[in-house]
Amino acid sequence: MTFKQLEALYWIAQLGGFAQAANQLHTSQSAVSKRVHELELLFDTELFDRSQRTARLTEKGEEMFVLAKKLLAQRDAAVEQFGKPGVVERRIRIGVTELTAMTWLPRLVGLIQQHYPKVILEPDVDDSLQLRDKLQADELDLVIVPDTFADSRLSSKLIGQVQSAWMCKPGVVPAATGTVRLHELARHRMLVQGNNSGTGRAYDAWMKEQGVQPANVIVVSNLVALTGLTVSGLGVSYLPRRCLEPLVAAGMLAVIDVTPALPVVNYVAMHKGEHRSALTSSIVMLAQECCDFTRMFQAQGEEEVVKG
Repeated sequence: MTFKQLEALYWIAQLGGFAQAANQLHTSQSAVSKRVHELELLFDTELFDRSQRTARLTEKGEEMFVLAKKLLAQRDAAVEQFGKPGVVERRIRIGVTELTAMTWLPRLVGLIQQHYPKVILEPDVDDSLQLRDKLQADELDLVIVPDTFADSRLSSKLIGQVQSAWMCKPGVVPAATGTVRLHELARHRMLVQGNNSGTGRAYDAWMKEQGVQPANVIVVSNLVALTGLTVSGLGVSYLPRRCLEPLVAAGMLAVIDVTPALPVVNYVAMHKGEHRSALTSSIVMLAQECCDFTRMFQAQGEEEVVKG
């Protein structure tokens, strides 16, 4: 019995087909079929029910899947514990939100490549709720999202914080009014993120705690679109303050002084508890090191230039 055979069985069961497993393992479908056939010959038992159109495990196949999952996890742990970082070969699927992708993701990718040159990184940019669901479905190994999805099945580690501010096109909210109370601001059209967004969830819950229920709301799921609609003067919105300062300086956006101020949103790295490994823990530490939501489109290696 070989790890290649176990990997074939594991990924067929996980992904639902021989073709998908072949793609995951960077090999041909015939090679995957051969590995499964070898396992079946070795134990003289069918592992897949071939009377079904989809790849469905037999009862013995289910037992083998549980064993394969355990053995592959132990193999990975051994490689990470005793091998040098430079020789660790694994695919890591990391889910991030749009804000992370637009700020410090390139720096994280660069650090991972620097420390683990043979690790294949697969970033996935999506909204927070979809990322959490993909993590629970084993479609992602690690996600970095706002801390608004408490789940006992998931482990989380604080990565950083984002401070947002209410913004609008200059003139939409008269500057002469000085400080604006939140319930007064709610009389304007509000551009908000929906419940699929961790930030949207956090601020929706916060406004309800303040007793504020905006009457005129447009829900925008995309951060770029949200910023663009705000710049166009369509309404007021909460936007990440530091990284959008260039737009404020250019006169395209104005920061509204609102009381009470928006709370900070914590970002966390989340993974399944049973999937914790030395490599995952190391990537979380690298994320903590380079997390920076204050500047847009940060280039790989930029922090070294700035420090120098």
